[in-house]
Amino acid sequence: MNTTAHPDTVLIIDFGSQVTQLIARRVREAGVYSEIVPFQLASDAFRRIAPRAVILSGSPASTIDIDSPRAPQEIFEAGIPVLGICYGQQTMCAQLGGKVESGHHREFGRAFLDVDEESALFEGVWPKGTRHQVWMSHGDRVTALPEGFRVVGTSTGAPFAAIADEKRRFYAVQFHPEVVHTPDGARLLANFVHNIADLEGNWTMAAYREQAIAAIRAQVGDGRVICALSGGVDSSVAAVLIHEAIGERLTCIFVDHGLLRKDEGEQVVQMYREHYNIPLVHVRAEERFLAALEGEADPEKKRKTIGRLFIEVFEEEAAKLAEAGKPADFLAQGTLYPDVIESVSFTGGPSVTIKSHHNVGGLPERMKMQLVEPLRELFKDEVRVLGRELGLPDHFIERHPFPGPGLAIRCPGPVSRDKLDILREADAIYLDEIRKAGLYNAIWQAFAVLLPVQTVGVMGDGRTYEFVCALRAVTSVDGMTADFYHYDMDFLGRAATRIINEVRGINRVVYDVTSKPPGTIEWE
Repeated sequence: MNTTAHPDTVLIIDFGSQVTQLIARRVREAGVYSEIVPFQLASDAFRRIAPRAVILSGSPASTIDIDSPRAPQEIFEAGIPVLGICYGQQTMCAQLGGKVESGHHREFGRAFLDVDEESALFEGVWPKGTRHQVWMSHGDRVTALPEGFRVVGTSTGAPFAAIADEKRRFYAVQFHPEVVHTPDGARLLANFVHNIADLEGNWTMAAYREQAIAAIRAQVGDGRVICALSGGVDSSVAAVLIHEAIGERLTCIFVDHGLLRKDEGEQVVQMYREHYNIPLVHVRAEERFLAALEGEADPEKKRKTIGRLFIEVFEEEAAKLAEAGKPADFLAQGTLYPDVIESVSFTGGPSVTIKSHHNVGGLPERMKMQLVEPLRELFKDEVRVLGRELGLPDHFIERHPFPGPGLAIRCPGPVSRDKLDILREADAIYLDEIRKAGLYNAIWQAFAVLLPVQTVGVMGDGRTYEFVCALRAVTSVDGMTADFYHYDMDFLGRAATRIINEVRGINRVVYDVTSKPPGTIEWE
């Protein structure tokens, strides 16, 4: 997965836990680069990456079952530190000669760990003889330790809740240190990567910038790149980074597909042509996209239709550049690490359908182009830090994320120009009220949705039969998990009143309080 060389990498082997991504985030927050690989590909990744340490994730599986996931045996023979978490502890013990059983006392949710012995994992955080809140999620438990291990922590349902083999630098815990419900968990993971694995913590955006530029130059050589510019933060940061690497051999292509927020197309063109010296091709393709989407209600088919048309547009623009003596050898796009994670079915689950508007699985062979994805290793918040490192203005960096398919998926059911115009106006008013209330930067993502439902209402002296508008706002750090924003009713009242009064076609507004827990398949 990684496009640049990271000599101090922590490899995270994913056994299917809903919170594996949080392990990667915590390790990176400690200043150390981490990479997730599914257990099926772990052997190849271990040899390719040559990590300095390995973390084994949790899993919904049971080590008791035949053919349950296992870690590559070579990681236990490589002389590097290994940390097992939950299922990771169980498979570590099972593979090294210990014993795991089911049917004992289960623990799900908040529990308390008693620290019975000193340990490098707990050093400076949890002293011997203290008790601490942790988050448990297990039915099976270790009942016999492999040779060389000792118990350092216990809980009501796990007599071996934390274990250590200092000689081999193997550590394991039954609880989940990566989640916020284990208050000091991030500090434990920092202990593992810094004190046990002896990694310095030099994963910074300044260092990444230099590495990424070198990697782009090595990949592209003397070739030319066209960048799929959406106008959002991700593709814009990718474009500025690539331009810094190869200069005028980059051409940005902005496809104005008619599915953007109000006035967004004009803003994108103005910003790039007035503030950045990057060649920009503005393709006005609204009619083409709307014609292809006419009558289509299935959201996945909408995504694939939009993705297909994007590819067609780029093929056409690439041909025009070739005719002008500037043939493009590479296509760049702002794919992020969550896109990669969610677009690869690590454990055979449904996540393979995620981000189908991104070409994370590659491009059609007929394009004869290679993908350049310089942000492929980064989480959303890391992209924003990189954007600041590159000099992009804060007001742009802090913009709320906008999906590749645009308003097409925020307008469930068939898409039409009239419905998109209604949605655009409602969305603009909603965001305007958020800014006026000083809430924009406190909210990770906010947007309006035009529901495929019409209701009877009374406005003034007449009856109406118009659409219902749903408002959504969530808080998040990395885009992997989210919770709804807790507005007060005064704000919701102001926003709803303006939308109903100013947008013809909407007579009712509702607020969506859906959250995105770890592992939820989709969040747009």
